[in-house]
Amino acid sequence: QVQLVESGGGLVQPGGSLRLSCAASGSIFSINTMGWYRQAPGKQRELVAAITSGGSTDYTDSVKGRFTISRDNAKNTVFLQMNSLKSEDTAVYYCNAAVMTAMGYRWLELWGQGTLVTVSS
Repeated sequence: QVQLVESGGGLVQPGGSLRLSCAASGSIFSINTMGWYRQAPGKQRELVAAITSGGSTDYTDSVKGRFTISRDNAKNTVFLQMNSLKSEDTAVYYCNAAVMTAMGYRWLELWGQGTLVTVSS
């Protein structure tokens, strides 16, 4: 069974920082793009940041200069460093990855279980 497991959410004051982690586990042959999405109450899920296997990154405009996405390919893990957090960053954050399984070489799009980030004083 291939899955994504997230960690690192929590409560932080405005201006603070948090680091999210997402590890892929199971019978994995390779991982292509990994990313972070978020969904705030009453809003649609949106892409926050993505990173390819080669390290190219993309960010939504509202987090540019504040968030940094990175990955450790040897550990099948993606990170999201969030600095200068604002109340509008409050949301459930979901990890996403395009994974090729080692059994059957099938491509799967996987989602993590979600981790809540609350920015409030």
